[in-house]
Amino acid sequence: MSFLLLATPHPSAPANLKMNRNVGYSYPALPPGYQNTSPPGAPGVQASALQYPDGSKHFHQPPLGTNHLNASMGSLSLQQEGLRPVNLLQERNILPTTLLQAPVPNLHEDIQKLNCNPELFRCTLTNIPQTQALLNKAKLPLGLLLHPFKDLSQLPVVTSSTIVRCRSCRTYINPFVSFLDQRRWKCNLCYRVNDVPEEFMYNPVTRVYGEPHKRPEVQNATIEFMAPSEYMLRPPQPPVYLFVFDVSHNAIETGYLNTVCKTLLDNLDLLPGNTRTKIGFITFDSTIHFYSLQEGLSQPQMLIVSDIEVINLIKKKTPETFVLILFSNLQLIQDLLKSLPQMFTKSLETQSALGPALQAAFKLMSPTGGRISVFQTQLPSVGMGALKSREEPNQRATAKVRKAEKVKRTGSPVLYIPMALELPVFKDVTELVSLKIRFIYLLLISCCISRYSAGSVYYYQSYHHKHNPVQVEKLQKELKRYLTRKIGFEAVMRIRCTKGLSIHTFHGNFFVRSTDLLSLPNVNPDAGYAVQMSVEESLTDMQVVSFQSALLYTSSKGERRIRVHTMCLPVVTALSDVYLGADVQAITGLLANMAVDRSVSATLSDARDALVNAVIDSLSAYRSSVLSIQQPGLMAPSSLRLFPLYVLALLKQKAFQTGMNARLDERIFSMCQVKNQPLVYLMLMTHPSLYRVDNLTDEGALNINDRTIPQPPILQLSVEKLSREGAYLMDAGSVMFLWIGKSCGQSFISQVLGVPNYGSIPQNMTHLPELETAESIRTVAFISWLREQRPFFPILYVIKDDSPLKSSFLQNMIEDRTESALSYYEFLLHIQQQVNK
Repeated sequence: MSFLLLATPHPSAPANLKMNRNVGYSYPALPPGYQNTSPPGAPGVQASALQYPDGSKHFHQPPLGTNHLNASMGSLSLQQEGLRPVNLLQERNILPTTLLQAPVPNLHEDIQKLNCNPELFRCTLTNIPQTQALLNKAKLPLGLLLHPFKDLSQLPVVTSSTIVRCRSCRTYINPFVSFLDQRRWKCNLCYRVNDVPEEFMYNPVTRVYGEPHKRPEVQNATIEFMAPSEYMLRPPQPPVYLFVFDVSHNAIETGYLNTVCKTLLDNLDLLPGNTRTKIGFITFDSTIHFYSLQEGLSQPQMLIVSDIEVINLIKKKTPETFVLILFSNLQLIQDLLKSLPQMFTKSLETQSALGPALQAAFKLMSPTGGRISVFQTQLPSVGMGALKSREEPNQRATAKVRKAEKVKRTGSPVLYIPMALELPVFKDVTELVSLKIRFIYLLLISCCISRYSAGSVYYYQSYHHKHNPVQVEKLQKELKRYLTRKIGFEAVMRIRCTKGLSIHTFHGNFFVRSTDLLSLPNVNPDAGYAVQMSVEESLTDMQVVSFQSALLYTSSKGERRIRVHTMCLPVVTALSDVYLGADVQAITGLLANMAVDRSVSATLSDARDALVNAVIDSLSAYRSSVLSIQQPGLMAPSSLRLFPLYVLALLKQKAFQTGMNARLDERIFSMCQVKNQPLVYLMLMTHPSLYRVDNLTDEGALNINDRTIPQPPILQLSVEKLSREGAYLMDAGSVMFLWIGKSCGQSFISQVLGVPNYGSIPQNMTHLPELETAESIRTVAFISWLREQRPFFPILYVIKDDSPLKSSFLQNMIEDRTESALSYYEFLLHIQQQVNK
């Protein structure tokens, strides 16, 4: 599936988000005369003892200004644990037994508690180098990873006719600006002094006048504004959803249309929107089928046109002919969804006119914009965009990968790239769902259409409702999430940073409108983004720098909103401090995005070499410039102790692995995931979590909604950690494996799996029975909890020693040697050899 969404901002909409070097709020001198206008009993307000000559009082303000910050930071001891040298060849058990947390920036606690949640906004270095030379010396990438539209349980929303922004750089006021007095504030990105608007003097939370520093905008690093009319070029677009279905013989034979139509029927009333919500349908085989859903019809009317006649039909008919208001025509739409799966059951048409169907959908949606959801099962073979498979379906990721990819690209027609570039202009997003395809040109279609339209790709390999029923459940679960999740239309996102820093490369699915403005025709809560940065000017006189992202979008209810995230980080001058603040997961995520680009623009081999060199260069720089005493072995700062392990995991990930294990389509889909997944999901797919689950207890368990969730320790990914007497759950993000040892205890087998003995465990078991035993309740609760943490549905495979899927399980044992990759210890020896050169 691939989806597209675009928004066009008003000229006065967010231009460049920047932040101020002075952090917090301090009033050097405050003139008298500010009255406490708080109504009696206003909560949370205490008058200070400071008396002014006229008898008025001023409320005490937290001393978080620059002077206080400097003094506080000077007295803070560095967290030397992060810099402790670790000999990776000797300390083998370096993997934490719990999920690795983001490092905490070395800021005063009063400032850090206001900082942005790292799940939303994260930097590869939590200590920013003062100069580009220092950054170059560290040999570490500087960049940001964002999850800007993530579902949040608590989000402050401000409704005000005045949104306070810097008059120079257009930064939104935030917790890290400085108030010079009650009437002036200094931007923390460009340092301009701005006036405080009169309306901003009143705090709607405390109902007190004269407390601008206590307003929600200055107390929350993540906040959402209801945008006034100047942020709109035109009235907000209605939510428009267009579904495009492949109904060729191959598609109907998979049975996917039954699943999709039933899921749609069940969730029609949950589609994000309001009374303006519109919906439409197109089906295609060798021809294109439109469905007239005009009011007054007793049943939908189908119009069949050839690929040549598509554009002429769109010119003659108005979009309202095929796209109509959902809730006022609900019965007509339900009738169509019930009849669609049966309409093509006897079709023998094997051709696919995907190109003309996409073109028709694009033209149909261009007046309003919206989301196009495309379901396809085979290579487009008719009309514009027709392709021919030039490789064997089972072509593997051998040394010929690069040649095969070049063949596919040179065989592309003129349709997809121009269409992809036009989609953002018309506010359309294209989501692509691919099912059963053995050798689809995902690289061409997904990277062109979904990438530039801010869409995404879903891939269900070997989908069939009878032969592969587990994929049916996965499609149902993920389609429900896709249909009902929050959505933002006509979105643009701008990332600003303190003067002296600059952004030079973006990663993700979007269209770049200017140097720092991303066009997102649709934005969804499951998409992640990354940016690379550099230090353009020395940050000599700065103690801290700030970063701010602003996402302007139209909600499904027709409200124009702005979601703002702001992050503050300290500036350092010592190379050791740069390493101390390294965020190894964020670094790995950014390098993965860079490696995908490198594999496409150059070769897969170049991308793999670049990943390995990143480890070699950083550890070499640490060894030569930070270590005071040279020691034998492979030394790394504690903050980077997992860096070689994570890079090795990337090399074994399907996007970058070599050998005969990865098919080209799997590689391309994996690359799409790398570019579109938020960091937390990307890391899980790169380095899975392994747990022993045959001995779960309530010790240290979580209690969520009256459920007890066991928290077993995470194990290293090596067969050395497996025991034939145990059962082990591997969580690889999009898939789970439950490996049962041959001598696993009878209690677990009977009370969790519900079978009498090891030999009775079914070969294709994918569900655990919910039994009334303590062991079953704990195991099922733990697996369900893991699944709830993500927007996609991981299939659970129960495997034994003789299971065909055992090889897939072992393939994820990152620390062990495979047919085409080194073991972790061998990889460390290779790194050591290169570092010591």
